[in-house]
Amino acid sequence: MSETRLYLISPPRLSAANFLGPLTEALAGGDVASFQLRLKNVSDDEIRRAVDTLRPAVQAQGAAFILNDRPDLAAELGCDGVHVGQEDASYAEARKALPDGIVGVTCHDSLHLAMEAGEAGADYVAFGAFFPTTTKEPKTRTEPEILRAWSMATVVPCVAIGGITLDNAAVLIDAGADFLAVSAGVWDHADGPRAAVRAFNTLMR
Repeated sequence: MSETRLYLISPPRLSAANFLGPLTEALAGGDVASFQLRLKNVSDDEIRRAVDTLRPAVQAQGAAFILNDRPDLAAELGCDGVHVGQEDASYAEARKALPDGIVGVTCHDSLHLAMEAGEAGADYVAFGAFFPTTTKEPKTRTEPEILRAWSMATVVPCVAIGGITLDNAAVLIDAGADFLAVSAGVWDHADGPRAAVRAFNTLMR
C-alpha cells in the first residue's frame, strides 16, 4: 500500500497577503503533496490575486497548486490542476482546459460516481465527508470502508476529505486513503500549522 500524503485545503475565507505566512509555515512542516485554493462567493479578480500571491510559495516547495471549481482560471493562472465538484464544471470541461494538468473530482459517498470519473481519466477522486466539518456544509457523510473498497478495485488515487484532524485520521489511513485533505485540522491547530503538518507526516508514516 502506498504511503498516505497530505493535501492541504485553504480556509474558506482568507486574505491572501495575511495567509501567505501560515501557508509558508505549513509547507515548512514536512511533506505536502498539494494545496487547494477553495474560495467561494468571491470575484474572479480576487481569485487571481490570491493565486498570484500563494502559488509561487506552494510550487517552490514542490507541491501541486490546485484551484477549486474553475478550470478556466486554473489554466490562465499557471495552476498545476483543478478540482471539480459534481455541480461545478464537468470533468470533460476541466480536462479540455488543462490537458496536461491534474484534474480531481468530488464523488461524495458514491463508488459509482468515482468509477465514472476514474474511467473518464480523473487523476484522483475525493470521498467524504467522513467527519463533521465547519469548513463547508457537506452534502453527504460516508464511512472509511469506501476507501478500502476503492483501493481494492482500482489504482486511481483517492482523497479523503471532511473534518479530518490528527485525532481521527488514523482510521482513514488504515482504510487506504492515498491523500488526506485537511483544512481546519492544520490551520486551527493549537501549536500552529508547521507543527500540524509535522504531526500529520509522523502519523502517516
